[in-house]
Amino acid sequence: MRETPEELKELQTLLEASLSRSTSHLRSIINAERTLTAEHVTRILTGMCTLALSTVTAKGEPRISGVDGHFLHGKWHFGTARGAAKARHLAVRPAVSAAHMRGEDLGVFTHGTVEILNPQHGEPAADWPDLLVYFKDFYGDDFFDWDNEVVYYRLRPHWMTVFAPDVDKLTAVSRS
Repeated sequence: MRETPEELKELQTLLEASLSRSTSHLRSIINAERTLTAEHVTRILTGMCTLALSTVTAKGEPRISGVDGHFLHGKWHFGTARGAAKARHLAVRPAVSAAHMRGEDLGVFTHGTVEILNPQHGEPAADWPDLLVYFKDFYGDDFFDWDNEVVYYRLRPHWMTVFAPDVDKLTAVSRS
């Protein structure tokens, strides 16, 4: 778990606010008995978690693709090739939706806006050096040309909810 107490509090507030302003239909599926706390989320979403990421084309058409998601400091982080279609979409339309699902055991649904962590030109995000250490440790120092080949993003969520019908099952798996 890499989150500070402040980041956990911010995530918990987001989870509660998102669920409270959701439709009654969603709240009939995801409720206090079938969701996770921020602390549970950060203990379960470790390492690489495959995300289904939705972007939008210039014509307003949705596009979905998979990315390696890393849940760090209470937010999703992911990368792609600088020349990928999703990178072009995100450069001009940074609003995204992302879903991480593990069968019927877990669904994490997020809507928000991305920010580029390592622009090819300009200043990187202040925490990029620390995140780069994490990514190089995870993928290998020489897996990419980290400056020119890949672009990394942080998804700043404005809505996020978690479906987890058996919290004990998930937390037992994350401890093993």
